[in-house]
Order: sequence, then C-alpha cells, then structure tokens
Amino acid sequence: MKYWIAVASAEHVRRGLAGGFMQVCHGKAAPLRRIQPGDWVSYYSPTVTFGGKDTLQAFTAIGRALEPDPYQVDMGEGFHPFRRDVVWSPAQQDAAIRPLLDQLSFTAGQRSWGYAFRYGLFPVTLEDMRLIARSMHSEEAVQLIGAYASSSPHKAA
Repeated sequence: MKYWIAVASAEHVRRGLAGGFMQVCHGKAAPLRRIQPGDWVSYYSPTVTFGGKDTLQAFTAIGRALEPDPYQVDMGEGFHPFRRDVVWSPAQQDAAIRPLLDQLSFTAGQRSWGYAFRYGLFPVTLEDMRLIARSMHSEEAVQLIGAYASSSPHKAA
C-alpha cells in the first residue's frame, strides 16, 4: 500500500468528490496507473478555481483508490481524460498546509516547499497521510489508515 498527494484546484476536487473519482495531470493515464487499489490519496488544492488567483493552499480530500484500473471518459469538446474510482472519506474541514509545513516529510526544512507539488502526483509517507487525515478531522480516514498500517507498514516509493 502506498500514500499519494494529488494536486488540483478545489473546484475540480469537488467534482471528483461528487462523482467518486480522481483525475490528475490534466487527465493523463500514466500517473493514475501508479496508484493501486487500496492506496490512499489526499488532494492538495493550491487554488479554489483552476488557473485562478484565489489562493487556498489546503488539503481538500482524502480517500482510497478502488478497482477498476483507470478508465477514459468523454467530457466533450475533444477532452477525454482518464479517471480512477475512489471512495472518499468524510472530512470536517480542509486542512491548511502552512501549519503543517514543519511536520510533513516533503516540506520540513524546505524554503521552496511548493516544489514537490508541481509534479501533480507524488508519494508520501504513512506518517504524512495520517497527519493530513487528522488535520482534516477525517475520523474514518484516521481509523482506516491506522488499521491498514498495522498490517502493512509503508515508506514512500
């Protein structure tokens, strides 16, 4: 089992939450193929709207990847992105990243902490995912991540 951070505007994350799916890197299939069923994913949203100046800088969703493999959808106007189904865990709030910067393994001690996010999808540690789940007040995710971790510990790939 692995743990991932995906990057998208909060507006796009909300569409995935409502539809039970995730989409990354402008709909590319290859990044989604790195995620396996049972892996945990949290979305980081730098902005509220895609391409907007409305800064958010928060974790906005957390959930587990499901079967099947990534699949392609037709959104019209020639856009055919790939998606992966996800069961999203309820969260009571978005979690601002600034209070977590010194605690997350991929930002601690980094002056240019946003660098990792430019890839659109990257692996993180079990401890990072637990911290994000707790910060979002997602009790379900905190409990499930803990249960999975006791049977299969993981370090980031």
